[in-house]
Amino acid sequence: MFTIKPENMAEFREAVLLQAKNSLEKEPWCHQFDVGFDPERPNQVLLYETYDDRAAFYEKHRTTEHFAQFGQKISTWVEAKQFGIWDIA
Repeated sequence: MFTIKPENMAEFREAVLLQAKNSLEKEPWCHQFDVGFDPERPNQVLLYETYDDRAAFYEKHRTTEHFAQFGQKISTWVEAKQFGIWDIA
């Protein structure tokens, strides 16, 4: 989950939706990339992503050009970030 500075929310929304599109279109190991916006907490954004396995996320997704560009673009817009990896049964 990301907490975004309110003044950067519109820019972040555009960037994260592009990141989701790029991940789904350019990464055959990425099967789902949902972006959720909470109407009651408008500066919080939840990402839900699924990959073939942990290696696909860590060794493939996180080394793509679009991932690097996204991280660089949003770096000053983020107030906080919570991250977790879950295994699905």
